Amino acid sequence: MTLWTADEAVKATGGRVTADWKATGVSIDTRTLKPGELFVALKAARDGHDFVAQALEKGAAAAMVDRVPEGIAADAPLLVVKDVQTGLEALGRAARARSRARVVAVTGSVGKTSTKEMLRTVLAAQGAVHAAEKSYNNHWGVPLTLARMPHDADFAVIEIGMNHPGEIAPLARLARPHVALVTIVAPAHLAAFESLEGIAREKASIFEGLEPRGVAIYNGDLDVSPILKAKAEAHAARVISFGEAPGNHHRVSHVDLQDACTVVQGRAWRVPVLYKVMVPGRHFAVNGMAVLATVSALGLDMALAVSALGRWSPGPGRGARERIVLDIVHPHMSVELIDDAYNANPASMGAALEVLAAAEPRNDLGRVSMGRRIAYLGDMKELGRTETAQHAALAELAAMHRIDKVHCIGPLMRHLHEALPPARRGRWTETATEMAERVARDLDAGDVVLAKGSLSMGLAAVVDAIRKMRQGPAGSDG
Repeated sequence: MTLWTADEAVKATGGRVTADWKATGVSIDTRTLKPGELFVALKAARDGHDFVAQALEKGAAAAMVDRVPEGIAADAPLLVVKDVQTGLEALGRAARARSRARVVAVTGSVGKTSTKEMLRTVLAAQGAVHAAEKSYNNHWGVPLTLARMPHDADFAVIEIGMNHPGEIAPLARLARPHVALVTIVAPAHLAAFESLEGIAREKASIFEGLEPRGVAIYNGDLDVSPILKAKAEAHAARVISFGEAPGNHHRVSHVDLQDACTVVQGRAWRVPVLYKVMVPGRHFAVNGMAVLATVSALGLDMALAVSALGRWSPGPGRGARERIVLDIVHPHMSVELIDDAYNANPASMGAALEVLAAAEPRNDLGRVSMGRRIAYLGDMKELGRTETAQHAALAELAAMHRIDKVHCIGPLMRHLHEALPPARRGRWTETATEMAERVARDLDAGDVVLAKGSLSMGLAAVVDAIRKMRQGPAGSDG
């Protein structure tokens, strides 16, 4: 199906074309580009103009450029614009203008990607949904997601992130959501903000992009909730709060953290609800209520939504659970892995440790008779002046008292390592690669293990080392 014609792209961007073309999609990466897509030559870590020839060789319908690269054929199909970033934004703006989809925008310090994926699953039960496959939530990710929006989408879910002040509002105005949602405000990116209140004001600026008669949804459990509420009331026709505290419009009243799922009771406005998500975690329970609040705001079927929510599970690196069989002859000899290695800040770290604390190890299986709860924790970045105290403070969390061993990675996590009691203190290494070298000696059958840290800490190396303990079928490489 054609997504963009040359004529439509020219009208959207004000550019010019060197030949006629039709594109079935939009790509910024030649590694994943599919034949028929429009290649956008963004300037990021590398200048996309250096890859235009490769994109055309792989079958790109055309390339959006702001200069004609050397070595390109005279008749090559190009969309020439003044600036590629601005051109992509214009393409996204035009896609949003022509779409009949009802748009939901999501931001938050924690849980925006998992909430986006919950919304994708829930809304798909009631129409065609468009959402980014990855965390495309920045200055190029949001317009790219919009530019890729199919003509027939009933719903679109747009994730919006930030690293510095002033980033969210322009992206929200580009997305023009009918519903805007803030999951939580927590100490993250404090290096760029003076205070938690500053982060709250930035997150609340998502409401500035709301369409007329738009709905604002915010977490009502926070110290900074009044900041969110005030901004919501200034820009929304309807305001909905969610959380666990009395007084929230959509309220979680009971959370049962089970070994493989979370069962939640609450009220969606005045209607009692009981729902399940297929992963343990109080934060998933609360964000599930935010999803149901969105369903209510869109006027959709709540019963279908509750049923669909029970089919959602998190993706790799975001709390997904995995059984690693250590002995193919005795499949019960296994380790349970909680892969939450994609990112971390104090709020998400606390939530992940609570999940680990609630997990049930299995006893009398391996060389260690008692199954253990074991954590591999990497530095939390961008916490500013409070970074030392925030890492050390993890030792005081209630969940820590149920965790048997904590291995720490990175210079900041050394402060947690020193704050832990000796019995709970595991190894400390500078890098995840060093830690990964001895993972197989740390773990035994029956253990439950969590890996979590900021993305730049590379906790994926530890996760991979745990997975390599897996024994495959006879005759395989394991």
